[in-house]
Amino acid sequence: MHIAIAGNIGSGKTTLTRLLAHRYGWTPRFEPVDNNPYLADFYADMARWSFNLQIYFLNKRFKEVVEISKSSETIIQDRTIFEDACIFAPNLHGQGMMSDRDFDNYSDLFNLMMSLVKLPDLMIYIRSTIPNLVAQIQKRGRDYEQTIRLDYLEGLNKRYEDWISTYKGNLIIVDGDNIKFGDNPSDLQKICDQIDAKLFGLFPMS
Repeated sequence: MHIAIAGNIGSGKTTLTRLLAHRYGWTPRFEPVDNNPYLADFYADMARWSFNLQIYFLNKRFKEVVEISKSSETIIQDRTIFEDACIFAPNLHGQGMMSDRDFDNYSDLFNLMMSLVKLPDLMIYIRSTIPNLVAQIQKRGRDYEQTIRLDYLEGLNKRYEDWISTYKGNLIIVDGDNIKFGDNPSDLQKICDQIDAKLFGLFPMS
């Protein structure tokens, strides 16, 4: 099976991926952040590096999807190819930080890839407000993230909500502001109960 975790920057995707991988014995696939050759440059000058960064992510994510489709393991993935193409690239284009020419080129490539990609067996979307995202970003202290603009995060949040409102696959929505799965085992259990119901038809004992 393919389980995917979606959510804005700082929403807790990596934490939830790690916790669920440990809980269910799934194989985690984490977002390629630390060794990304474009990320620091991108946050310093988004307009200059937006196309390069998005092509990098699209390439990495498509390779992952192909590998997942061939795997016999249950894999849980930190962020998906759909977020790159439906949220991050359109947000950059809409804010004038990716040219029409680059966006059209990117979109053509994504649409070709989508002809070969199916939806995950389960999508888990972590919904968070901007104050919660900012607090989480500051807490983890990545230097290159400290310059992220609020209007950039706000644009992403709106596109996430638009995307998830029309998502056609198997979906769980987690309230990232109030469900503190990283700190509270009972909150993590609430998510696991929903996963058990969606994937295995199991419900918690009353």
